[in-house]
Amino acid sequence: MRPETRGIAPRMTIDADIFVIGAGPAGLTTAYCLTKETPSVIVIEKDPLYVGGISRTVRHGNFLFDIGGHRFFSKAKEVVDLWHEILPDDFITRRRLSRIYYGGKFYSYPLSAFQALRNLGIFTSAACILSYAYAKAFPIASPRSFHDWVRNRFGERLFQIFFKTYTEKVWGMPCDEISADWAAQRIKGLDLRVAIVSALKHSFGRKPKAVAVGDDVVKTLIETFQYPRKGPGMMWEAAATKIKERGGRILMGRELVELAYDEVQRLWRIGVATSDGKRESYTARHVVSSAPVRELVHKLSPRPISLLHARALRYRDFLTVALMMDKTDVFADNWIYIHDPSVKVGRVQNFGSWSPEMAPAGMTCLGLEYFCFEDDGLWTMSDEELIALATREVAKVGLAAATDVIDGCVVRQAKAYPVYDDAYRDHMAMIRRDLEQSYPSLHLIGRNGMHKYNNQDHAMMTAMLTARNILAGERIYDIWQVNEDAEYHEAGASSAQAALASERLVPLKANTRAA
Repeated sequence: MRPETRGIAPRMTIDADIFVIGAGPAGLTTAYCLTKETPSVIVIEKDPLYVGGISRTVRHGNFLFDIGGHRFFSKAKEVVDLWHEILPDDFITRRRLSRIYYGGKFYSYPLSAFQALRNLGIFTSAACILSYAYAKAFPIASPRSFHDWVRNRFGERLFQIFFKTYTEKVWGMPCDEISADWAAQRIKGLDLRVAIVSALKHSFGRKPKAVAVGDDVVKTLIETFQYPRKGPGMMWEAAATKIKERGGRILMGRELVELAYDEVQRLWRIGVATSDGKRESYTARHVVSSAPVRELVHKLSPRPISLLHARALRYRDFLTVALMMDKTDVFADNWIYIHDPSVKVGRVQNFGSWSPEMAPAGMTCLGLEYFCFEDDGLWTMSDEELIALATREVAKVGLAAATDVIDGCVVRQAKAYPVYDDAYRDHMAMIRRDLEQSYPSLHLIGRNGMHKYNNQDHAMMTAMLTARNILAGERIYDIWQVNEDAEYHEAGASSAQAALASERLVPLKANTRAA
């Protein structure tokens, strides 16, 4: 070695300025925004076939189905504009129609006041109102659990009827062990008074009006939404095509194995395994991750001090059992929530009601959704057993006859939902602090990347702001301020900013945010 270079690490070849882990809505949105300015972007995706993550659209024969239902509705105009920029000609407007199945009866959702009264009976309905009044008069101070929070907001009786069973199906744990944060994030805009007013409007035949982006509306109660005519995967396939047209790379069937940070050269060395067992190596200046935090931290080198906190994070997994039927008009709903404890299914989608192009003419595709953990009995059942279970349960609920089913398909989605238990907040605080201090060019985005139960639009917003931070060379925006109801739109904004529509769509810049 020549004397003048002794002690200086050799410079590495840089494969990309930005390396993105995961080709779901957050990962592809980041890459899409970045490739407008630079082609030096690589995206890896574990799935060998589908982009879109949990928002992908699966094909089985001539049937298409969604992994869960993905409404395209947002208060964030920038997100809506981006949807139409990526997919300008393929959205259809759909009327929202959904019901709750409980105690052998169906309830319209949003509620119809007279139907709910008839189904519950006058005495149960009166008990619900009295329970609500009692909760308002004597609230639980500092509610910690989902149970506490919902009881305070709706009363104990309504909690037992319309929240407890379904929530425990989804999370596989008692409502007393679920953090109040989850309720506050997911249903904080919904109030019984609002629900009753909405119910009365429905009951007296008031026609719903279209909801404009930015209106002060509770997402749970929206009447219409947009949807790609061939499912949400259509959006992400279009985004992937445009990323590649700009020079970005999307590598399918690749799983992250190692993520090592070189502090001297401020570069990342990334080890990747391909679906056929080969190993690949890459280098990059920035890494953007939408991978589950628990998995990511285990693959970091040097090992973070928050490793034990990452191990404590929990996830809920998800099964979709698609049943194909040689008939139409099974039911008109987009989906039905199954609150009844007599069956394991949590929700049933009718994909033809999302878009008529999701099933061949004269046929129906239903998606029965089961929430589970990877090591429990549901997850480990064979596809044949799951299809048989779903066929029995769709008949038991009364949505279709078992003889209507002509085919079936199972899709397993690991780590679909980050669990908000009573310790997750402290664990994530430690992980965030550790990663931000030790790895300044590592960016966490999206639902699993941030262990934050964001919907698709807010996962996208975290990605859009992260792309801006990277292009600016500093963390201008604090993406952790992006929340479910987009209340960050105007939080702390100056009057000049509030006057600009675009400024209502993003959090305040990190260096100007009020304490």
